[in-house]
Amino acid sequence: MNRGSYFDIKRFALHDGPGIRTTVFLKGCPLSCKGCHNPEGQTLGPELLFWPDRCTLCGDCVSVCPNQAISISEEGVVIQRDQCDLAGACVAVCAPGALKITGRPGTVDELMEIIEADRIYFDESGGGVTFSGGEPFAQPDFLRELLKRCKEVDLDVVLDTCGHVAPETFQELAPFAARLLFDLKLVDEIRHMEFTGVHNRWILENLEWVARRNADGQGPGLTVRIPLIPGVNEDEENLRETARFLRRQAKPPPVDILPYHRLGVDKYQRMGREYQLAEVEPPDNGAVALAVRILEDEGLNVSVRGEHHGDD
Repeated sequence: MNRGSYFDIKRFALHDGPGIRTTVFLKGCPLSCKGCHNPEGQTLGPELLFWPDRCTLCGDCVSVCPNQAISISEEGVVIQRDQCDLAGACVAVCAPGALKITGRPGTVDELMEIIEADRIYFDESGGGVTFSGGEPFAQPDFLRELLKRCKEVDLDVVLDTCGHVAPETFQELAPFAARLLFDLKLVDEIRHMEFTGVHNRWILENLEWVARRNADGQGPGLTVRIPLIPGVNEDEENLRETARFLRRQAKPPPVDILPYHRLGVDKYQRMGREYQLAEVEPPDNGAVALAVRILEDEGLNVSVRGEHHGDD
């Protein structure tokens, strides 16, 4: 498949793998994590975003909407999203930029042209391209073509994945990457279902498979990333269970802790959705240090946001 959907491209990225990278955020994800910081990447199709603070209540969007999906009330602009066909007429007339459609179609050729424009930075820094999301494996045919093209032109590839992928698809496509950034939120299946809406059996199976390949020297490289979320997975029981699962692997991978943040909260308002972790605050330094100590006590190599935590 030569055509897919993406919602962002971040150039000169420094935290999505080694060196300077171009990160392509593909649409679609099988998980529905509470507190997802990229909710615009969850569905495969386009979505309408609305910035109330930019809106001047001019009414131009109301008059051009073919489905009467937009109106103005005493509270401001009201969008009936179930009536919106995402044709974009409202976006075209919105002078202050309060409306935007996120998610755009793209071809392999178009994306490769963008990616290869940064090649000089990849070559000088040991970087490359990172496919993220959403979940890159949610568009397996499109991802396959992108990976093949990257291999043809000798581009270093990192895949940023939640791991919830049919094992046969994962085992086919993962070896195209030089490294996997593999999220592991919860080892207990019931707790995983409550937080993400899906089982974690594929996640654990795929992680075990790539760890075995690592042990045999076949790659791809593997870093397990744990998003540390208060009230969800920062408890000692989960951290020790996670550490013991990783220690059982033929080659225990390094672990990178990503402390929960609230940078994506405003996106939910723009999408007309409820943020389910509204009362959760980011973990303090003490909670992060405790998580590091628990994982290191179990014999793992641990960093925080890609850097070793030390004694701070």
